Amino acid sequence: MSKHFSKLGVNEVFQKSLADLEITTPTDIQVKTIPLVLTAKKDIVALAKTGTGKTAAFGLPLLQLVNTKNNDIQVVILAPTRELGQQIYANLVSFAKYSPAIVIASICGGTPIKPQIEKLKSATHVVVATPGRLVDLIQQKAINIKNTSYLVLDEADEMVTALKQDLDPIVKELPEERRTLLFTATMPGAIKQLVQNYLNKNVMHLEADMDTIGHQGIEHQYIVVEPIEKLDVLLHFLSSREGEQGIIFCKTKAAVNKLAKNLAINKFSSGALHGSLTQVIRDRVMGQFREGQLKILVATDLASRGIDVKDISYVVNYHLPETYDLYVHRSGRTARAGANGLSITILQQEEVADIPVFEKELGITFHKIEKADAASIEETNALLWAKKVFKTKPNRDVTEDFKNKIKTVFHHLTKDELIDKVLANYLEHNTNILPKEETPTNKKNI
Repeated sequence: MSKHFSKLGVNEVFQKSLADLEITTPTDIQVKTIPLVLTAKKDIVALAKTGTGKTAAFGLPLLQLVNTKNNDIQVVILAPTRELGQQIYANLVSFAKYSPAIVIASICGGTPIKPQIEKLKSATHVVVATPGRLVDLIQQKAINIKNTSYLVLDEADEMVTALKQDLDPIVKELPEERRTLLFTATMPGAIKQLVQNYLNKNVMHLEADMDTIGHQGIEHQYIVVEPIEKLDVLLHFLSSREGEQGIIFCKTKAAVNKLAKNLAINKFSSGALHGSLTQVIRDRVMGQFREGQLKILVATDLASRGIDVKDISYVVNYHLPETYDLYVHRSGRTARAGANGLSITILQQEEVADIPVFEKELGITFHKIEKADAASIEETNALLWAKKVFKTKPNRDVTEDFKNKIKTVFHHLTKDELIDKVLANYLEHNTNILPKEETPTNKKNI
């Protein structure tokens, strides 16, 4: 068991759970937050980057503070998306592995509400919710949070709009003497206003590892392309990272769908994630990505919240994000749990002027890399074509007679000869990849 967590006040039961999870050393945000949640009485605003262990920072002490002899809901945790809510719920369940008396419920949107209502009829101590679904349950009088002691707003900067709409009816149901814990990766004006409106005046402010807001361990790069080259440059990059997991961010749902279709055509192991997909599809795509069955996720910003996959080695900004905060959240998907990662942005020439502004605002340095030359890109396209041919399923509708006629044309060729001819045909019609032979130079007589 971890003596480090013991010093923070975490009891042996939860230390045992952490040992099972192979978590031995607390992160900066955990060191600063856990003792204050356990012993202080004030509200807390914690500024911490994505992937620094915020769930354990508030989850461990709050689980320890639960009174299992009291059947009331004592902790309400709000998350911006169902994906993040599920992640928080799963983490809390794993932390409470040896505390079976603590009952935790997930009541997030995107799933049928009736089973959640039934679940809440029995004793429940901790609720993880999305704001909209919690409001629905309050309006149906299916949940009682009047005796809640702790409200947690996680990734608050990513649910500002939802909180503006839904926080009032939620807060009206909560007791005034509750404690509120707000966690955010950035501190825009809307969050500052939220703190003034809903938290105590004597709120405690924490910052953890914010000296480099762009995340330690992440290399930030950009590459400049012509619009017509953008997809080819991306395909060349993805081919160079074959076997690795990554996320490609687009501004719109339409762009996500279009790019995901192009990746599928080129036989990349990929999936799309955006808000217009049904929850069943989103769950399936996320499950396949977490299990490593999908290597590439094409996503919008909001849909990607809750993606906590340790082995994401790169993030691609296919479109430059509109805000600095979004860049922080995007790049934070990689370099999780102390690993290194890459955040690469594909720009058009007119967008290059934005890079110094991003550097100044975020305190990071971008490195410009040159796009691959035309010959390299054409080679990649030829290889992608070959893989498409390899993965193409035979057409069962072709008659044996016609198939035999085709075989007759090629029957005298060896495998190597056939490959040479098929490749030559592709190159003739699709590219000008082959280097021209150099004209022999005249050698002097010796």
